[in-house]
Amino acid sequence: MMAIKMKKGSPITDKIFKYVAIGAATYVLVIIIMIVVNLTTGSAQVWQQEGISFLTGSDWNSVEGRESYGAAPYIMGTLVNAGIAMAISIPLSFGIAMFLSELAPKLLRTPLAMVIELLAAVPSVVYGLWGLLVFRTYIQNWIEVPLHNLFGDQSIIFAGTPFGLDILTASIILAIMIVPTIASISKEIMLAVPNSQREAAYMLGATKWEVFRIAVLPYSKSGLIGATILGLGRAVGETMAVTMLIGNATGAAAFPSSLFGPGQTLASIMANEFAEASQGGLHLAALVGIGLILFLMAFAINVVAHLLVAKVVKSHEGAVLA
Repeated sequence: MMAIKMKKGSPITDKIFKYVAIGAATYVLVIIIMIVVNLTTGSAQVWQQEGISFLTGSDWNSVEGRESYGAAPYIMGTLVNAGIAMAISIPLSFGIAMFLSELAPKLLRTPLAMVIELLAAVPSVVYGLWGLLVFRTYIQNWIEVPLHNLFGDQSIIFAGTPFGLDILTASIILAIMIVPTIASISKEIMLAVPNSQREAAYMLGATKWEVFRIAVLPYSKSGLIGATILGLGRAVGETMAVTMLIGNATGAAAFPSSLFGPGQTLASIMANEFAEASQGGLHLAALVGIGLILFLMAFAINVVAHLLVAKVVKSHEGAVLA
């Protein structure tokens, strides 16, 4: 009797589920379309006046009557800042994940994983305050001053006066911020690998490193790429911590020519100048245009991530079939 009732109710339940799922997917699509439309219309004025030079230019003058805007320094600042942060965070994150999934004793694994997840939940402004008031001094005295004394202005990368509010400090803090995110996801991905893969490798006499390399890594490669791209997305869009530590130069001075020089990112220039541009005009249109560039950059990162994951999965399936 109960089975008959469930059978009768199934079509209605399926329809409700179908409409709810379609509504949720439509909601996401509508929000994205609204964001693109608003950013495009809001920045139309600056695109009409500056044209392609808005992407390639470096002038940033908000004085009325002499207004000129170029986003190239902030695009480069975003890429350099995120690139340095990822170069620091990826090895640390994968090392933490490998330790928690393969080497850590059970009594240590759970509390350490909880601490890492707690770090991922800390607001970015807290990282920014800690970096500004505490960490900046250590970076300046222990890293920047010794490197500057060793290489001086002979090296372009380490040229300039070490002050602690620069691209290097902002990148290190950003790396600290995204390590918990990448490490937590990577750990769960590695733990999801079937134990039969590890046991088969151990039966062949493999060491722990060889087990990880030949049994765990191939099965978790696509997920690790996804975790890395997720961390990159946060690095590109991070605002408050970077704004507090990067030095906030404007115009051509914001080009990232040295690790010890001040810079600016797409997100930080919006955070710094949106209040004074809130009255409207070309200045506000320029900041909305910056937001459009940042949105398209994040969109491109996600598309590339999906393509990479699909390629890795396809190659892995081909290897398994072979």
